[in-house]
Amino acid sequence: MSLRSLMLGTAMATAAILPLADGAAAKAYKVGLVVSLSGPTASLGQQIERGAKLYQSLHKNGLGDDTVELIVRDDTGPAPDVAKRLAQELVVRDKVDVLAGIIFTPNANAIAPIATQAKVPFVIMNAASWATTKASPYIVRVSQTLPQITVPLAQWAAKQPDIKSVYTLVSDYAPGIEAEEAFASGLKEAGKTVTASVRVPVQSPDFVPFLQKVKDAKPDALYVFLPGGTQSTALMKAYQSLGLKEAGVRLIGSGEVAVEDELPNMGDAALGVVTGFHYSTSHDSKLNADFVKAWQAAYGADSVPTFMGVGGYDGMAAIHGAIKALKGKFTGEAAVEAMRHWSAESPRGPIAIDPDTRDIVQNIYIRRVEKVDGALRNVEFETFAAVKDPGKAAK
Repeated sequence: MSLRSLMLGTAMATAAILPLADGAAAKAYKVGLVVSLSGPTASLGQQIERGAKLYQSLHKNGLGDDTVELIVRDDTGPAPDVAKRLAQELVVRDKVDVLAGIIFTPNANAIAPIATQAKVPFVIMNAASWATTKASPYIVRVSQTLPQITVPLAQWAAKQPDIKSVYTLVSDYAPGIEAEEAFASGLKEAGKTVTASVRVPVQSPDFVPFLQKVKDAKPDALYVFLPGGTQSTALMKAYQSLGLKEAGVRLIGSGEVAVEDELPNMGDAALGVVTGFHYSTSHDSKLNADFVKAWQAAYGADSVPTFMGVGGYDGMAAIHGAIKALKGKFTGEAAVEAMRHWSAESPRGPIAIDPDTRDIVQNIYIRRVEKVDGALRNVEFETFAAVKDPGKAAK
């Protein structure tokens, strides 16, 4: 065989092998997304799913030849046994590389041991109880904690000369109790106290008898924490029908009380409500404007992203960031380590993961419901910058 023929044959063989080598290098990652897509909290799960899918669609070429597949499962609401079973199936049968999602803290706590045993990263996109990240070294949270959003609001309320007495009303489960305690702690630091507290059922509560007690007590303000969704509208309508605003009881609360996709259903009863939160659809930044525009292009002009949608979006950003950083050497431990040092500019503002706690660091905004161009909006008017979880700092 001539030298020329040998060289030609070698070149052809190499050309034939190269595409196979490139194909072998590409990796297909799986993310098991567990959210509530049925029952009273279905709108919350839909937001997280839509946020995650929007990030995927906008960044589908960001990983080169690697791909990320979302496998979505419905935990039906606050149902730890269901969430645990779904997570087990995702790990054992579907062999996911990452677990993600979760609206309710009890569901997150049920999944935590599975993440630990399987050494699978678990990216929490909502569940907000401060202690949840302690349940597994594989948990990274991109959403918020209850003390993180509640203490700044309490500090703001304590400075208001017309707020001398505050009644609290919260959902009767771990996050609600934490919110109640965090708000009271924030007031106490400023020399003020909560005058009375009440806890309501987590699912489908009748707010009227509870709010009547509040009205009879005549506080200057009522602080509220609820899971969000349609419950917030039900509370707002009861607040209006019982005439608490006219009685001089100001409504303040965590951002779920005035969640954006429910504001149109609340009507003018929501005007003036002040909340503390990490995201508003009206957040003034180009990145957020582009995010809202992309959301409405994908899901309809009448659809608006909420904090849940941003949680899904940023959660996928953190997962993609870890995949990029590890360059094919993806393990559970390595992925968590990469996310511990992850930071980004989000539609909500600058965010980062605290490497010591694996919880998010972010701005908390004090917002007031106002009518802007004929529509109700959460308008930010004060910022607490780069807030870490004060729950862990206090322990």
